[in-house]
Amino acid sequence: MIRRREVIAGLGSAMALPAVARAQEAERVRRVGLLLPTSFGPFYQTGAAALRQELAQLGWIEGRNLRIDDYPGPLEQIDDRAAELVRSAPDVIIVWGIAATRAVQQRTHIIPIVFLSVGDAMASGIVNNVARPEGNATGFTNFFASFGGKWVELLKEVAPQTSRIAVVWNPNYNFNLSYANRASIETAAKAMAIEPVSIAVRSPAEIAQAIPAFAAQPNGALLFSPTPAFQILVYKLAVEYNLPSIGSGRDDAANGALLSYGSNRANLFREGAKYVDRILRGAKVGDLPVQFPTKFELIVNLKTAKALGLAVPRLILARADDVIE
Repeated sequence: MIRRREVIAGLGSAMALPAVARAQEAERVRRVGLLLPTSFGPFYQTGAAALRQELAQLGWIEGRNLRIDDYPGPLEQIDDRAAELVRSAPDVIIVWGIAATRAVQQRTHIIPIVFLSVGDAMASGIVNNVARPEGNATGFTNFFASFGGKWVELLKEVAPQTSRIAVVWNPNYNFNLSYANRASIETAAKAMAIEPVSIAVRSPAEIAQAIPAFAAQPNGALLFSPTPAFQILVYKLAVEYNLPSIGSGRDDAANGALLSYGSNRANLFREGAKYVDRILRGAKVGDLPVQFPTKFELIVNLKTAKALGLAVPRLILARADDVIE
């Protein structure tokens, strides 16, 4: 005969099981693979720190219920590092840039991918539908196509004598400037009587030849699409040949550009962490639309302005989020 107290005890144990299961699920260590090309320099360490901080605020604590594995390496090694990452079979992969995103996409159609900073995700073929991504990748773009026009306007405002702009980009690395921004650059340039000149460079030797050749004619300026390994050389030559310059990120200004204007990249990492959180909690990639940046920053490098003999307008300085002196 079963005693009443044994029945009650049994019922109590059964009711406790779901709570125990939930606790075990919450504390199960989930794994995130992080692929950030080291060619981008120290800024991306700051970005990775922002990612970790946001994940911690969302309840994912490294050493308790989360493990983040970094796979750093220069762009030249991105395919090898992507292969290592995919072989490790994490729960989610987070990547920065088109090159890293494509490298991972080529190696897995199953593991969820959260990408950051891929420009026009549809034009570059990263996704086919921004509202409902059809594959295993979603994430956050770093600019709108209209950014190209904004770069031209800012250069003209700081260097009003500009009548020619060299659009310097690397076709081996940067898809976006050659396609997504071309129309807005050309439209803005035409409206301000500026001639845009496309300069494709794949190596330091090509840069060292192309920039002086462009600067042989007066009233030039330079718009540089971020190929990290070339930044310092490009901006050094821009100052040497008296070319006001603008880039799309804080690292451009830090490496010598007169101006930089673009999305707040640290914020992209924080937003990416929110998507990682949702995926780890069961959300499907297809239910997470590709999102566009909402926070932007203008950086002015007064040291470069002084070297070029330019007085930055007070309105630009007032609008700047940061000034490098």
